[in-house]
Amino acid sequence: MTMLVDTHPAAAVPLSPADLPARPTLRDTIDQTLAMAWRSTKKMRRNPEQFFDVTIQPLLFTAMFAYIFGGAISGSVSAYLPLIIPGILAQTALTTCMAMGTQLREDMDKGTFDRFRSLPIARIAPLAGPALADVIRYTIASTLTILVGLAMGYRPGGGVLGTLGGWLLTIVAAWSLAWIFTWLGTVARSAQAVQGISMLIMFPLTFLSNAFVPADSLPGWLEAFVKVNPVSHVVTACRDLINEGQVTAEVGWAVLGCAAVVAIFAPLAVRSYSRKF
Repeated sequence: MTMLVDTHPAAAVPLSPADLPARPTLRDTIDQTLAMAWRSTKKMRRNPEQFFDVTIQPLLFTAMFAYIFGGAISGSVSAYLPLIIPGILAQTALTTCMAMGTQLREDMDKGTFDRFRSLPIARIAPLAGPALADVIRYTIASTLTILVGLAMGYRPGGGVLGTLGGWLLTIVAAWSLAWIFTWLGTVARSAQAVQGISMLIMFPLTFLSNAFVPADSLPGWLEAFVKVNPVSHVVTACRDLINEGQVTAEVGWAVLGCAAVVAIFAPLAVRSYSRKF
């Protein structure tokens, strides 16, 4: 008996709109981002060495810069503290958030994000979650910097509210700048490359700013760059808040700059991540 076998493959039946995975809503995106943030905090607890830089660096840099440069720049350490403490806050924020890109690239190389790809989650959640969890590190670093300054005799003229304002601005700036390094983590080919590029960004932004010396004491060509350096705006805004307790135009420029960085680099990071995964 001869059997007839149909050798033609069955035509693919297109999925109906009801069968397609639903696009995550804003509420879903927030919940998924918080879940990713919680995952990152659990990693921090398992790897406490991630807190080494945010605890040692504020102690070391604040004391080192104050005692080495205080007498030469301001005549005494006590007179230098109102200048250097806001500068150390900004420097600490930048160097702390720099690790974001390296950690992200390491997770990608380990295949962690391959598992996220199969989940029906918002594309931004695996990126925004770790960025949100890193706020813990920024908070520790900023708090320790202020506490070290107080222990060295620094007395903020802006009072409690001004100090809290400068502290909060530093954390916001760190979270905003972290999106630059998040984007680098999605486009670079290795964690070593991310770290090298991040160092090239970090050094000009921090040391070619008014974080450690007054801008008017620099050569004219360098002063022009320092005045347009975004880190200088954050430093000046922190000084206005912490030392004077005033919400000046520099505070507005700093907040606007932070918003612009997020508006530019967050979509770039998500786009690069979506292309690779």
